[in-house]
Amino acid sequence: MNPSTLGITLRAARSRLVHALDLEPSVAGLEAQALLSHVLNRPRAYLLAHPEAVLTDADQVQFDTLLARRERGEPIAYLTGQREFYGLEFLVTPDVLIPRPETELLVDLALEQIPHDTPMRILDLGTGSGAVAITLAKLRPQAQVTAVDASPQALSIARQNAERLATANVSFIESNWFSVLDESNRFELIVANPPYVAENDPHLAQGDVRFEPFTALTAGAEGLDAIRHIAQESPRFLQVGGHLLFEHGYDQEAFSRDLLHSVGYVDIACYPDLGGQPRVTGGKKP
Repeated sequence: MNPSTLGITLRAARSRLVHALDLEPSVAGLEAQALLSHVLNRPRAYLLAHPEAVLTDADQVQFDTLLARRERGEPIAYLTGQREFYGLEFLVTPDVLIPRPETELLVDLALEQIPHDTPMRILDLGTGSGAVAITLAKLRPQAQVTAVDASPQALSIARQNAERLATANVSFIESNWFSVLDESNRFELIVANPPYVAENDPHLAQGDVRFEPFTALTAGAEGLDAIRHIAQESPRFLQVGGHLLFEHGYDQEAFSRDLLHSVGYVDIACYPDLGGQPRVTGGKKP
Protein backbone atom coordinates (compact mmCIF):
# COMPACT_ATOMS: atom_id res chain seq x y z
CA MET A 1 0.00 0.00 0.00
CA ASN A 2 1.38 3.40 -0.98
CA PRO A 3 1.54 5.76 1.99
CA SER A 4 -0.65 8.84 1.75
CA THR A 5 -0.52 12.16 3.57
CA LEU A 6 -3.42 13.61 5.54
CA GLY A 7 -3.89 16.37 2.99
CA ILE A 8 -4.05 14.02 0.01
CA THR A 9 -6.34 11.63 1.86
CA LEU A 10 -8.79 14.38 2.82
CA ARG A 11 -8.94 15.85 -0.67
CA ALA A 12 -9.59 12.46 -2.23
CA ALA A 13 -12.24 11.62 0.36
CA ARG A 14 -13.98 14.95 -0.16
CA SER A 15 -14.20 14.30 -3.89
CA ARG A 16 -15.58 10.80 -3.34
CA LEU A 17 -18.29 12.05 -0.97
CA VAL A 18 -19.30 14.88 -3.31
CA HIS A 19 -19.90 12.41 -6.11
CA ALA A 20 -21.41 9.58 -4.05
CA LEU A 21 -23.80 11.64 -1.93
CA ASP A 22 -24.20 14.85 -3.98
CA LEU A 23 -22.87 16.89 -1.04
CA GLU A 24 -21.63 20.43 -1.17
CA PRO A 25 -17.80 20.36 -1.23
CA SER A 26 -17.62 22.19 2.10
CA VAL A 27 -19.92 19.65 3.76
CA ALA A 28 -18.05 16.73 2.19
CA GLY A 29 -14.79 18.18 3.45
CA LEU A 30 -16.10 18.43 7.01
CA GLU A 31 -17.36 14.85 6.87
CA ALA A 32 -14.00 13.59 5.62
CA GLN A 33 -12.28 15.45 8.46
CA ALA A 34 -14.70 13.98 11.00
CA LEU A 35 -13.97 10.44 9.85
CA LEU A 36 -10.20 10.92 9.77
CA SER A 37 -10.24 12.64 13.17
CA HIS A 38 -12.08 9.62 14.52
CA VAL A 39 -9.59 7.15 13.01
CA LEU A 40 -6.54 9.05 14.26
CA ASN A 41 -8.12 10.14 17.55
CA ARG A 42 -6.93 13.66 16.77
CA PRO A 43 -8.85 16.95 16.61
CA ARG A 44 -9.65 18.46 13.23
CA ALA A 45 -7.19 21.26 13.95
CA TYR A 46 -4.38 18.68 13.91
CA LEU A 47 -5.39 17.46 10.46
CA LEU A 48 -5.37 20.99 9.06
CA ALA A 49 -2.07 21.87 10.71
CA HIS A 50 -0.25 18.72 9.53
CA PRO A 51 -1.31 17.99 5.92
CA GLU A 52 2.11 16.46 5.26
CA ALA A 53 1.75 13.79 7.98
CA VAL A 54 1.62 10.24 6.62
CA LEU A 55 -1.06 7.70 7.54
CA THR A 56 -0.05 4.26 8.65
CA ASP A 57 -1.32 1.34 6.60
CA ALA A 58 -3.67 0.33 9.42
CA ASP A 59 -5.13 3.85 9.69
CA GLN A 60 -5.56 4.00 5.92
CA VAL A 61 -7.47 0.71 5.86
CA GLN A 62 -9.73 1.80 8.72
CA PHE A 63 -10.39 5.18 7.08
CA ASP A 64 -11.13 3.63 3.68
CA THR A 65 -13.58 1.21 5.31
CA LEU A 66 -15.47 4.03 7.05
CA LEU A 67 -15.42 6.17 3.93
CA ALA A 68 -16.95 3.37 1.85
CA ARG A 69 -19.71 2.95 4.42
CA ARG A 70 -20.38 6.69 4.33
CA GLU A 71 -20.55 6.57 0.54
CA ARG A 72 -23.35 4.02 0.95
CA GLY A 73 -25.21 6.56 3.08
CA GLU A 74 -24.49 5.49 6.66
CA PRO A 75 -24.67 8.52 8.97
CA ILE A 76 -21.44 10.07 10.20
CA ALA A 77 -22.71 9.84 13.78
CA TYR A 78 -23.07 6.05 13.57
CA LEU A 79 -19.66 5.68 11.93
CA THR A 80 -17.89 7.72 14.63
CA GLY A 81 -20.22 6.61 17.44
CA GLN A 82 -20.92 10.09 18.74
CA ARG A 83 -22.79 13.32 18.11
CA GLU A 84 -22.58 16.73 19.76
CA PHE A 85 -25.80 18.10 21.26
CA TYR A 86 -26.11 21.31 23.26
CA GLY A 87 -22.34 21.43 23.68
CA LEU A 88 -22.11 17.87 25.04
CA GLU A 89 -20.80 14.75 23.28
CA PHE A 90 -23.21 11.81 23.26
CA LEU A 91 -22.59 8.21 22.32
CA VAL A 92 -24.93 7.08 19.55
CA THR A 93 -25.53 3.74 17.84
CA PRO A 94 -28.14 2.52 15.35
CA ASP A 95 -30.30 1.68 18.41
CA VAL A 96 -31.04 5.39 18.95
CA LEU A 97 -31.97 8.41 16.89
CA ILE A 98 -29.18 10.83 16.10
CA PRO A 99 -29.65 14.01 18.19
CA ARG A 100 -30.47 16.94 15.92
CA PRO A 101 -29.98 20.70 16.29
CA GLU A 102 -33.75 21.29 15.98
CA THR A 103 -34.30 19.45 19.26
CA GLU A 104 -32.13 21.97 21.12
CA LEU A 105 -35.21 24.23 20.99
CA LEU A 106 -37.02 21.72 23.22
CA VAL A 107 -34.16 22.01 25.72
CA ASP A 108 -34.19 25.82 25.54
CA LEU A 109 -37.91 25.96 26.30
CA ALA A 110 -37.66 23.38 29.07
CA LEU A 111 -34.82 25.27 30.76
CA GLU A 112 -37.04 28.35 30.89
CA GLN A 113 -39.47 26.34 33.04
CA ILE A 114 -36.84 24.98 35.44
CA PRO A 115 -35.42 27.30 38.13
CA HIS A 116 -31.71 26.99 38.85
CA ASP A 117 -32.14 26.63 42.60
CA THR A 118 -35.47 24.84 43.06
CA PRO A 119 -35.98 21.08 43.08
CA MET A 120 -38.31 19.94 40.28
CA ARG A 121 -39.46 16.59 38.94
CA ILE A 122 -39.08 16.29 35.17
CA LEU A 123 -40.10 13.47 32.85
CA ASP A 124 -38.50 12.87 29.45
CA LEU A 125 -40.54 10.55 27.25
CA GLY A 126 -38.81 8.44 24.61
CA THR A 127 -35.36 9.45 25.77
CA GLY A 128 -33.34 7.52 23.16
CA SER A 129 -29.68 8.44 23.66
CA GLY A 130 -30.67 10.49 26.70
CA ALA A 131 -29.62 13.73 25.04
CA VAL A 132 -32.56 15.84 26.27
CA ALA A 133 -32.81 14.32 29.75
CA ILE A 134 -29.09 14.42 30.45
CA THR A 135 -28.70 17.96 29.16
CA LEU A 136 -31.52 19.17 31.40
CA ALA A 137 -30.11 17.29 34.38
CA LYS A 138 -26.63 18.64 33.70
CA LEU A 139 -27.77 22.26 33.46
CA ARG A 140 -30.29 22.08 36.34
CA PRO A 141 -28.56 20.02 39.04
CA GLN A 142 -31.39 20.63 41.54
CA ALA A 143 -33.88 18.90 39.26
CA GLN A 144 -34.66 15.19 39.34
CA VAL A 145 -35.08 13.90 35.80
CA THR A 146 -36.78 10.62 34.97
CA ALA A 147 -36.18 9.35 31.43
CA VAL A 148 -38.23 6.53 29.91
CA ASP A 149 -37.93 4.51 26.72
CA ALA A 150 -39.49 1.29 25.49
CA SER A 151 -36.17 0.09 24.06
CA PRO A 152 -33.72 -1.58 26.47
CA GLN A 153 -30.98 -1.06 23.89
CA ALA A 154 -31.63 2.68 23.83
CA LEU A 155 -31.66 2.83 27.63
CA SER A 156 -28.28 1.11 27.72
CA ILE A 157 -26.84 3.89 25.55
CA ALA A 158 -28.56 6.56 27.64
CA ARG A 159 -27.15 5.15 30.87
CA GLN A 160 -23.66 5.10 29.38
CA ASN A 161 -24.06 8.74 28.37
CA ALA A 162 -25.20 9.73 31.84
CA GLU A 163 -22.19 7.99 33.36
CA ARG A 164 -19.73 9.51 30.87
CA LEU A 165 -21.16 12.97 31.48
CA ALA A 166 -21.21 12.50 35.27
CA THR A 167 -24.92 13.21 35.57
CA ALA A 168 -26.25 11.69 38.78
CA ASN A 169 -29.67 13.40 38.96
CA VAL A 170 -31.21 11.43 36.08
CA SER A 171 -32.74 7.96 36.27
CA PHE A 172 -33.86 5.65 33.47
CA ILE A 173 -36.92 3.40 33.30
CA GLU A 174 -38.00 0.95 30.61
CA SER A 175 -41.55 1.97 29.84
CA ASN A 176 -43.83 2.31 26.84
CA TRP A 177 -44.55 6.00 27.42
CA PHE A 178 -46.40 6.16 30.77
CA SER A 179 -47.14 2.43 31.08
CA VAL A 180 -45.11 1.64 34.21
CA LEU A 181 -45.21 5.07 35.85
CA ASP A 182 -47.14 5.78 39.05
CA GLU A 183 -49.54 8.65 38.46
CA SER A 184 -49.56 9.46 42.17
CA ASN A 185 -45.99 10.74 41.73
CA ARG A 186 -46.52 13.68 39.45
CA PHE A 187 -44.09 15.86 37.54
CA GLU A 188 -43.80 19.63 37.17
CA LEU A 189 -42.61 19.30 33.59
CA ILE A 190 -42.96 16.65 30.88
CA VAL A 191 -40.89 16.87 27.70
CA ALA A 192 -40.90 14.61 24.67
CA ASN A 193 -39.33 14.26 21.26
CA PRO A 194 -41.67 11.50 20.05
CA PRO A 195 -41.82 9.84 16.65
CA TYR A 196 -43.94 12.02 14.37
CA VAL A 197 -43.25 10.88 10.80
CA ALA A 198 -46.01 9.20 8.79
CA GLU A 199 -45.27 5.54 8.05
CA ASN A 200 -45.39 6.08 4.27
CA ASP A 201 -43.45 9.35 4.21
CA PRO A 202 -41.07 9.26 1.22
CA HIS A 203 -38.35 10.95 3.26
CA LEU A 204 -37.90 7.68 5.16
CA ALA A 205 -36.13 6.32 2.08
CA GLN A 206 -33.66 9.20 1.96
CA GLY A 207 -30.56 10.30 3.85
CA ASP A 208 -29.64 9.38 7.41
CA VAL A 209 -33.11 8.27 8.47
CA ARG A 210 -32.76 5.12 6.34
CA PHE A 211 -30.38 3.82 9.01
CA GLU A 212 -32.20 5.06 12.12
CA PRO A 213 -34.65 2.94 14.18
CA PHE A 214 -37.99 2.93 12.34
CA THR A 215 -40.10 2.83 15.51
CA ALA A 216 -38.35 5.94 16.86
CA LEU A 217 -39.26 7.86 13.71
CA THR A 218 -42.77 6.81 12.74
CA ALA A 219 -46.11 6.94 14.54
CA GLY A 220 -49.00 5.64 12.50
CA ALA A 221 -50.39 6.49 9.10
CA GLU A 222 -50.31 10.24 9.76
CA GLY A 223 -47.39 10.34 12.20
CA LEU A 224 -49.67 11.55 14.98
CA ASP A 225 -50.25 8.47 17.14
CA ALA A 226 -47.50 9.18 19.70
CA ILE A 227 -48.36 12.87 20.00
CA ARG A 228 -52.02 12.00 20.52
CA HIS A 229 -51.20 9.44 23.22
CA ILE A 230 -48.83 11.77 25.07
CA ALA A 231 -51.28 14.67 25.05
CA GLN A 232 -54.19 12.56 26.23
CA GLU A 233 -52.35 10.70 28.99
CA SER A 234 -49.97 13.39 30.27
CA PRO A 235 -52.42 15.38 32.46
CA ARG A 236 -52.64 12.41 34.86
CA PHE A 237 -48.89 12.63 35.44
CA LEU A 238 -48.57 16.41 35.77
CA GLN A 239 -48.90 18.56 38.85
CA VAL A 240 -51.46 21.35 38.65
CA GLY A 241 -49.68 24.21 36.92
CA GLY A 242 -47.20 21.83 35.32
CA HIS A 243 -46.17 22.08 31.69
CA LEU A 244 -45.99 19.73 28.72
CA LEU A 245 -43.59 20.43 25.83
CA PHE A 246 -43.15 18.21 22.78
CA GLU A 247 -41.44 18.37 19.41
CA HIS A 248 -43.44 17.73 16.23
CA GLY A 249 -43.36 18.07 12.47
CA TYR A 250 -43.50 21.40 10.66
CA ASP A 251 -47.06 20.69 9.47
CA GLN A 252 -48.44 19.44 12.80
CA GLU A 253 -48.88 22.73 14.65
CA ALA A 254 -52.64 23.07 14.20
CA PHE A 255 -53.28 19.46 15.19
CA SER A 256 -51.06 19.83 18.26
CA ARG A 257 -52.75 23.04 19.40
CA ASP A 258 -56.25 21.62 18.94
CA LEU A 259 -55.30 18.40 20.70
CA LEU A 260 -53.91 20.16 23.77
CA HIS A 261 -56.99 22.37 23.92
CA SER A 262 -59.28 19.34 23.70
CA VAL A 263 -57.71 17.66 26.74
CA GLY A 264 -57.83 20.79 28.88
CA TYR A 265 -54.43 22.45 28.55
CA VAL A 266 -54.23 26.24 28.73
CA ASP A 267 -51.63 28.83 27.71
CA ILE A 268 -50.98 26.76 24.58
CA ALA A 269 -48.17 28.04 22.36
CA CYS A 270 -46.11 26.84 19.43
CA TYR A 271 -42.45 27.78 18.97
CA PRO A 272 -40.45 27.90 15.72
CA ASP A 273 -37.02 26.40 15.19
CA LEU A 274 -34.06 28.34 13.77
CA GLY A 275 -35.39 27.71 10.28
CA GLY A 276 -38.69 29.37 11.16
CA GLN A 277 -40.65 26.10 11.08
CA PRO A 278 -43.15 25.27 13.85
CA ARG A 279 -41.25 22.74 15.95
CA VAL A 280 -42.35 22.59 19.61
CA THR A 281 -45.82 23.00 21.12
CA GLY A 282 -46.61 23.22 24.80
CA GLY A 283 -49.28 23.99 27.33
CA LYS A 284 -50.03 24.21 31.05
CA LYS A 285 -52.28 22.01 33.16
CA PRO A 286 -54.77 24.35 34.87
